[in-house]
Amino acid sequence: QVQLVESGGGLVQAGGSLRLSCVASGRTDISYNMGWFRQAPGKDREFVGMIDWRGVSTFYADVVKGRFTISRDNAKNTVYLQMNSLKPEDTAVYSCAAQRGWSRASKDYAYWGQGTQVTVSS
Repeated sequence: QVQLVESGGGLVQAGGSLRLSCVASGRTDISYNMGWFRQAPGKDREFVGMIDWRGVSTFYADVVKGRFTISRDNAKNTVYLQMNSLKPEDTAVYSCAAQRGWSRASKDYAYWGQGTQVTVSS
C-alpha cells in the first residue's frame, strides 16, 4: 500500500506560478512511476503528465507542455508539479497517482491522493 498526499494548491492570477507536492508513504521501497491528473467541475479527469521512478523520463499532455514540469526527490519520497504561465482553464483539482507501468490512462494507476484545488483567476 502507498499513501499519497498532495499540497501546494491555492488561488493564483493568470500568468502566475504554483508548485504542487505529492508525498508518498507506506511501501515506498517499491519503485513507482508517478502521474499527475486534474479534474475540473463537470469535466472528466485529465492526464497532465508523468515521471518515471528514477526521475529521468517525463511525458506531458500537449495542453501543459512547456508550462508544467514534473520532478521528484526520491530521498524525500516527493514528486513535484511546477506550474508556470497558469491560465484560467488550468483551474481544477490536481491529484497525483502511482503506477508500476508507464501509462497515461487513469485506470492503470493503483494509488491516488485526495487532490488539491488550483484556481486561476483571470
